[in-house]
Formats: sequence, structure tokens, C-alpha cells
Amino acid sequence: MSEQSEEPDVDAGEPSAPLKIRAPRIAVVGRPNVGKSTLFNRLAGKKLAIVDDTPGVTRDVREAKSKLRGHDMTLLDTAGFENARGDKLEARMRAGTEGAVMDADIVLFVYDARAGITALDRIFAEFVRKSGKPTVLVANKVESSAADVGITEGYSLGMGDPIEVSAEHNIGIVDLDDAIELALRGVDLTEPAEIQTVEAPVRIAIVGRPNAGKSTLINTLIGKERLLTGPEAGVTRDSITIDHIWQGRRVQFHDTAGLRKKAKVQETLEKMSVSDTIRALRFAQVVVLLMDATSPFDKQDLQLASLVEREGRAMVIGVTKWDLVEEKSETSKALREMAGRLLPQFGGVPVVMFSGLTGKSVDRLLPAIERIHNDWSAKIKTSELNDWLTEKVAKHPPPAVAGRRVKPKYISQTKTRPPTFVLKCSRADKLPESYKRYLINGLREDFSLPGIPIRMIVKSDDNPYHEKNRTGRQRRTPNNARD
Repeated sequence: MSEQSEEPDVDAGEPSAPLKIRAPRIAVVGRPNVGKSTLFNRLAGKKLAIVDDTPGVTRDVREAKSKLRGHDMTLLDTAGFENARGDKLEARMRAGTEGAVMDADIVLFVYDARAGITALDRIFAEFVRKSGKPTVLVANKVESSAADVGITEGYSLGMGDPIEVSAEHNIGIVDLDDAIELALRGVDLTEPAEIQTVEAPVRIAIVGRPNAGKSTLINTLIGKERLLTGPEAGVTRDSITIDHIWQGRRVQFHDTAGLRKKAKVQETLEKMSVSDTIRALRFAQVVVLLMDATSPFDKQDLQLASLVEREGRAMVIGVTKWDLVEEKSETSKALREMAGRLLPQFGGVPVVMFSGLTGKSVDRLLPAIERIHNDWSAKIKTSELNDWLTEKVAKHPPPAVAGRRVKPKYISQTKTRPPTFVLKCSRADKLPESYKRYLINGLREDFSLPGIPIRMIVKSDDNPYHEKNRTGRQRRTPNNARD
């Protein structure tokens, strides 16, 4: 019997994971007021970052999805680099910018060609060179001849030829795209493929007064120091979006600038921050109204809640700095009582107490958000609604107006997010607002819709004998009546 040839050794290990091409991360960096945010907006194709002549407007690292000649990329807008160390705000901003450089695949080093190369430019350029990241040197603000000397000075940074652009006037952007594309050729953008979920994220806006702890809360929820925090009020200026995975589900946090009383919002920069916050609130699905446990339900908190109700968003009240409260049981009861009394439009709104700084009880917040998001998206069967309406009207019929009864006859849900109902009713224009509130409160209580704005539209039941429906019809008179 002849010997069988041996088969070659085969690796019995698990097959390697398939590779995918990820979107490159491109950080726009430089010292304050060189036009980084303007360039960021230009590359993103929309006005995302706040732009102002005041130095140091950008404080947190802001991300945006964009495309470079049909290819996906992620842009990072960063705070202006300051030569500061320690615990000062400028030092914390510097740390965030340095982290963005290390996290990026490509660095766009931006300097002001009109001002020329400064000592701070040289200090930051040395850090970027030592990082080893592929770098594109960008000479911004070249729209006039005043920039000629500064363009030449750029060669001294040791980052290659400066790309001449004017982000504000859309000059040189094509050349910049060429330079970015060339720099990306040497970057490895492959990584093991992961299971991708097509489920849209739950969009969560964190709003509140200045220094309530919004950024601290998000850092605790995502488990890393992603956002700039500190004791100074008004640290956050832009609305920053952060993607996160919670228990296998995508969530998207929107950190917002604190909103002060309208009379105190006077500076142009703060007005832009307020506008950015309101835009983030409109984009959100669930809003966490964050309050300071030491001074809850301030007038500004109530105004914010009214804004949330007007936009039709689901709401959760988050009470932070709970570690500073001594009588926790009594305070908890008092807060829930105040929520019910001061915010009747959000009857039964969830109130979650925690410490954003220490992380104690923060794990209660996201389950509460998930529950209220599901309720905000709920659809109730028409048959159940009409059985409910019959019972409610029998228990408490609407009052007669001018001696004639108003009869609710039919109800249906026409949309979700927020739940919107149409009530067909005889003499619809005579239905008292108090009775409408009675029905809305009944819907919220009987169908478990706490903390959600409910819309109710009252319409005529199209009675053919109603005066409006007889308009234009020929009225029978003795002259045209049948014999």
C-alpha cells in the first residue's frame, strides 16, 4: 500500500476578521483666531461651528462628517493652542487640542498669513512635528497682498510648502483638497470590520443654566473626558455632538451652552451660543433638563421646559450635584411635587437624581431616557382610543354652551413624536379648553405617557346640517319647492 502524500499544514486558527476602510480623521489646528472654525465650516459645507472675531471662541473639539471628492471623512475643529499649563481654562483647552492631534490621521496646521509666523505658532508646530502625524500647512487669510510676507515665513516651520487659502472667501480650497488627498495616500485606513447597526441613534440634548454640570454629565456617561469642564460658568459655547453606544444601542448626546435670562444675553457671541443651543434642542428627540440640586426649578429652568414643550420633545428632569444634598428623602419628594405643580404640561415627568461628578446613580438616567423615548414614539389603536373616549365622556361630559351640548364623537392618533390626536366633535369651536386639558391628562394617565407633550386637534364632525356646510347650497323656498 503506497504512502499518501502529506497535506500541507493549514492554520487551524480562526479566520482573520474582514477589513473595512474607515473615514479618515482630519484635525484643523492652530493658535487662536487664525480662522480654524471658518475653514472647518468651509470643508464641512455648512455653518456648524460658531465664528467670531473674538479669540478663543472654540473651546471643545467639535466633529463633523464630510466628504472629500466623494470619500467620507471626519473633521475635527479644535480650540486655539495656548502656551498654558496647570488647571487654567486655557491649559485644559490646550490638552483637548493636543488630544485631537494624536487622534487624527491628518493635521491641517493653520496660521494667519497676514500676521505672519508668531512664537506661539513655532511652539505648537514643534509639538505637531513630534507627533509624527502627516501634516498639511495652511496659510489662511491670503485674500490681500498683506499676506505675501507671511506666506514666505511659513516655510520656516518645517512642514513643507504652505497651501494658500482664504477660508472666508473660498480661495484655494481646491488646492487644499489636493494636498489632503496626497497626504492620505500614505495613511492606513483599514481596520477589522465590525457589525454595523442601521438603527438611527436616539438624539439626546442636555440643556440647562450655565454651570449646571452638562459637560461633566456627558463625560461621566461616555466614560472619558471628551468635553471641556471647569468651575467657570459658560465654558461650553458650541453645541457639541458625541456618538456613544449604550447596551448595544446608538445614542447621540448634544452638549449645549448654558442659557441665561434673556435680559442678560447681550454679547453677540453669547447670542450665537444661545441660537446654537436652540437649534440642538430642535434636532433632539429627548431633552434632559439638567438642574442644580442646590437651586432647582429656577425661572430659567421653567422657561427652558416651556421651550421643550413648544418643540414637542420628550423630557427627563436630571437633578445633578445630588452628593451635596443632606436630606435626600425629603428633598426627593419635594422635587417631584414641584415638578408636578410647576410643569403640568409634562404631567408625571421622570425626575432622576444623581451626581454627574462622582457618577453615583448616573446609571438611572439612560434607562429613563429609553422609556420616555419609547412612549414618545408610541401609537395607540383607534379602537382603544374610542372605547376610552366613550368612557371618559360618560364619566364627565363636556358642559353645555349657550344651552346646547357639545358632543365628542370620535378620536384617532394621526402622528407620533409627539403623540398627536384628532378629536371629532359637534360644535368643535365651543369645546372649552378646560375639557380639552381633561382629555389630554386622561390620555397621559390612562395610556402611560408621562413627561411627553401631547397635541390634540379638535375638528368639526362634518355635520351636513351645520351652518358652515350649508354655505353655497340652494335653499328651498316656496318658489322652488316641489308641488
